Amino acid sequence: MNQLTLIWTGILLFSLGAILGYYARQSIARKKSETIELLLKKRLDEAKEKQKKILSEANERAQEIIEKAKKEEDRRREELIKNERFLLKRESSLDERARILEKKQEELHKEADRLRRIKASLESLKEKLSKKLEEISGMSEEEAKEKLFEKVEREHQKEFLERIQKLETGGWEQYERKAKEILSTAIQKCAVSQAQEITTTQVILSSDDIKGRIIGKEGRNIRTFEQLTGVELIVDETPGFVLLSSFDPIRREVAKIALEKLILDGRIQPARIEEMVERAKQEISLQIKRAGEQACLETGILDLPPKLSQLLGRLKFRTSYGQNVLSHSIEVAFLAAGLADEIGANSIVCKKAGLLHDIGKAVDQEIEGSHVDIGIRILERFGIEKEVISAMKSHHEEYPYESLEAILVQVADQISGARPGARKDTLENYLKRLSELEEIGLSFPGVEKCWALQAGREVRVFVKPEEIDDLEAKKLARDIANRIQEELRYPGQIKVNVIREVRVVEYAK
Repeated sequence: MNQLTLIWTGILLFSLGAILGYYARQSIARKKSETIELLLKKRLDEAKEKQKKILSEANERAQEIIEKAKKEEDRRREELIKNERFLLKRESSLDERARILEKKQEELHKEADRLRRIKASLESLKEKLSKKLEEISGMSEEEAKEKLFEKVEREHQKEFLERIQKLETGGWEQYERKAKEILSTAIQKCAVSQAQEITTTQVILSSDDIKGRIIGKEGRNIRTFEQLTGVELIVDETPGFVLLSSFDPIRREVAKIALEKLILDGRIQPARIEEMVERAKQEISLQIKRAGEQACLETGILDLPPKLSQLLGRLKFRTSYGQNVLSHSIEVAFLAAGLADEIGANSIVCKKAGLLHDIGKAVDQEIEGSHVDIGIRILERFGIEKEVISAMKSHHEEYPYESLEAILVQVADQISGARPGARKDTLENYLKRLSELEEIGLSFPGVEKCWALQAGREVRVFVKPEEIDDLEAKKLARDIANRIQEELRYPGQIKVNVIREVRVVEYAK
């Protein structure tokens, strides 16, 4: 019973505590809510005060900006008014000056009219005086002038003649002295070495035993070598070297390079000779290209097309009266440019025209026509400037001079060719005769190659075996000999040797 009472007492106390706790919590919550409302109201009031303060400051700032803008507007208005007053004043001044100028112009017109009237009166008075003088003297003005000149001429004829003669003598002496100075200065600037070309080349041998291998069994090696190169190979008893003889420098150089390679290799036989000759031709092509590039570099003419530069390099192996044509062209370029500098002509055109003036000689043996006409066609094909072509085409006076530069190139060509020891006419005539011999042989159908050997005493003609048989070869030899007798003049006799060779090649597969 006591335990039940305790339990109910506990439940009752717990319920009472819960009710009291609930009301206490509600009371505390009401107090806290009142406190937050007060805090929010306080902060709202502070925000309103801050807003009023910001609006007040903004109004003050706006008022300051407006006042400042008004002041700036007033200042600009004053400047505009000031500028307007200045412009009005300047306009008034200009109007005044214009009135003054108009007044002076009117005065000048009046003065000019007055001077014209005075001049007219003077002319009239002069005519009256002239007529009066003519009436008094009985002669017209022209007759009186002639009489006066005749009298002065009779009295001072000797003095006039002496004076004229003195002026002519002094003038020619001065011109001649100036011309010599210009030429000497131009020649002094040019220092191109000059060496005459010969028609033989020595090939040094390490041992005389090599001569036998060069000749070969029954002479087959030397025959093959001469047939492929067109150069006469002279093997005599002179120790230490053999001679290569040909009027064509390119053939001679090909033969020299090929023979030196054969001697160095040691295997001298027809197939090897043919291989070395082909290699030598390739080397010569490379030398020609380098010679043209070197000539352009030496003269400072670097805008030539590569093919034209290569054609220029071929002149290294071309001679004119014994003078190397490439060296001659470089010399003419320097001389023409030097002359142009002295007298104020176009030195660039002169130098380029001087370098290219003999370009036609690079292919004149392959194309018909003079080397001047061939050169003109070559330069036109490569698009060279017209003034350069005009300057180079008159160097042999085949075309009239079209410019001062053309005269200078012709003068430079004459100086280069006329200097002592530069050329030999006899050598040029000899080379021309050999070239004509080969041209006659090549003019017949069926001829593959034609070489002039032994200083022109022998002509070797190689025919195509499929076109020329043995009987036709004999007839061809006779026809060539007759043609040479009819067209050429030569001492002694010329041997015509027609060679017909059949070569059969098969391959085992």
